[in-house]
Amino acid sequence: MKFGMRKPSVKRSISARTTGKWKRQAKKAIIPGYGRKGMGWVKNPKKAAYNKIYRKTTFSLWDLFK
Repeated sequence: MKFGMRKPSVKRSISARTTGKWKRQAKKAIIPGYGRKGMGWVKNPKKAAYNKIYRKTTFSLWDLFK
């Protein structure tokens, strides 16, 4: 488990910001529960628990400017 600042990735940052509106709408229409809060706990509880702890123990470079 990582503690402290996460290493910034330009590639991932751009990818996260450019996921299309239509792609999300298509997934929502096809996959039941896609995009709903708490669905990670239903689908994969071990990964959801890890991610919850990871988000609380690490911070982003951009969090320093808030």
